[in-house]
Amino acid sequence: MTMMKLPIGLKSHLDWLQSIGLCAEGAPSHDTYERFFRHLDSKQFQACFIKWTQILRGIMGKRIAIDGKTLCGSKDGSESALHLVSAFATESSLVLGQIKTNGKGGELVGIQQLLEILDLKGAVITIDAGGCHKVVTKKIIEKKGDYILCVKGNQQKLHDELGNFFTQVIAVKTEESGCGYWNIEENAKGRRDRREVWTSGDLAWLPQLKDWAGLQSVIAVRRTSLKGTKETVETRFFISSLPPEAEHQGKIIRGHWGIENSLHWQLDVTFREDLSRVRKDNGAENLSVLRRSTLNILKNDKASKKSLKRRRLQASWDVNYLTQLMLDAN
Repeated sequence: MTMMKLPIGLKSHLDWLQSIGLCAEGAPSHDTYERFFRHLDSKQFQACFIKWTQILRGIMGKRIAIDGKTLCGSKDGSESALHLVSAFATESSLVLGQIKTNGKGGELVGIQQLLEILDLKGAVITIDAGGCHKVVTKKIIEKKGDYILCVKGNQQKLHDELGNFFTQVIAVKTEESGCGYWNIEENAKGRRDRREVWTSGDLAWLPQLKDWAGLQSVIAVRRTSLKGTKETVETRFFISSLPPEAEHQGKIIRGHWGIENSLHWQLDVTFREDLSRVRKDNGAENLSVLRRSTLNILKNDKASKKSLKRRRLQASWDVNYLTQLMLDAN
């Protein structure tokens, strides 16, 4: 391996690495790391990551959110930036796996690949409109899972049917609608939000009922936001294999966005993923797996009250803490 002169801080870590049987001949140089991650088989590395997360599956809870993210800094000339579809356990905030796709337009293929390799038994899968396809519901039901999928314009006829139905439901008093109902009010960032959830399991009126595997209920979520004097109202529709239960389904839908706040935001802020300029060969994809592995290890420390950024900093200088993190992750 190519050697390099190390700062004092790295020398102390070199002692620790050698004490556990690594870097016996000294620390690799920056160029060696670059070559390693560029040419490491990304599919094999990904498979190892997913195998590890499946071992932890029992502590991750039963709710899995799936969503895509583009690594903006990975664009290389005429080549598109790397786009990844990730599966995220929303209750424990841990990453279960990720798949590289052919841009955002290839998300459906990536979603199907993730569903194929993950253990879905007893889990509830939530996906935005990009995953609202019949093949997705079929695969989830085949693997003994349940789903809540957002319906938008890519399923126009279904979206229109749900819009017509819930327009009539929302127009009447709750007790007269024949639907389950739940609402919650929250204050955040100077804004007041009111979320209302309607759900129905009486679907005889729905022409597409038999087209969607396991479909048991339809859901409408209306969010009314008030910031200062400006009020905005947004209504979204969902289909689900769960029986109609407004509060339960509403909380699962709300929890789906944890993948944005607890995964994508942390990757960009704590790990500065979007600023990374690594883009040659398999480098960007392999480093994305490494970041998600590190994020899982840091989040697995349930005893610490420190931010992820401070935990990461502590692990960089405190080998006792670093050792404990590694032991707890196995």
